[in-house]
Amino acid sequence: MRPLFHPAIEEVTVEAILHALSDPVRVAIYAEIVGQDCSQNCSTFLKVDDKPIPKSTLSQHFKILREAGLIYSERKGVEMHNTSRCAEVEARYPKLISTIVQAHEVQLADEAKARRSAARKAKA
Repeated sequence: MRPLFHPAIEEVTVEAILHALSDPVRVAIYAEIVGQDCSQNCSTFLKVDDKPIPKSTLSQHFKILREAGLIYSERKGVEMHNTSRCAEVEARYPKLISTIVQAHEVQLADEAKARRSAARKAKA
């Protein structure tokens, strides 16, 4: 098995972070990982926003997050466990991650509100 690449925090760039979090699935995965106190198994994310994600696609999303320096992945048997490197990234780029995660939460709330409004209009 090939070793996993984790960049040193000094090698983590804003461009890599923004690229990694520009995909809605990746930002949802990362926001969930940041919100947890323990490592998250990749299979936890086989559904994101109630949409199934193929394992190969999920592996690619985790690779992009890992190589951007946002998560630390560790193999445990046949499973891959992922933890956030949020504290390290926040130390290097203060408030960047917290701002992105907060913006994602606002966006999710707005989308949920729009869906509820559309459902009410459809019933009327």
